[in-house]
Amino acid sequence: MEQQSIWTVIITIISVLGGSAAWRFYEKRAMRKERDEDFIRHDCRDRISKLEALLMDGSEEKNEMRGTILNLTEKVAQLTVKVEFLQKENSELMAAMNQRYGKTL
Repeated sequence: MEQQSIWTVIITIISVLGGSAAWRFYEKRAMRKERDEDFIRHDCRDRISKLEALLMDGSEEKNEMRGTILNLTEKVAQLTVKVEFLQKENSELMAAMNQRYGKTL
């Protein structure tokens, strides 16, 4: 009977030590998992902030380019009108010179 109680005590000690070791293991595992989740959360938050800033910069740049394109389109239209006017005036001057000096030129 005495040997059975010794085995019972030994098994109880092993169970208690194993249980507390298992508890520490699971506690550390849970803390590590929580830290990993916090890291991922903060990393995602930082990435989202950076992407939002890039999106805002891209939007501002797009608006500036749109304005530049409108200005250039307006200038091209003005130059087109001037070229047409100059071509018409050049044709009239050539016709006037041909009438005045003949077709020898």
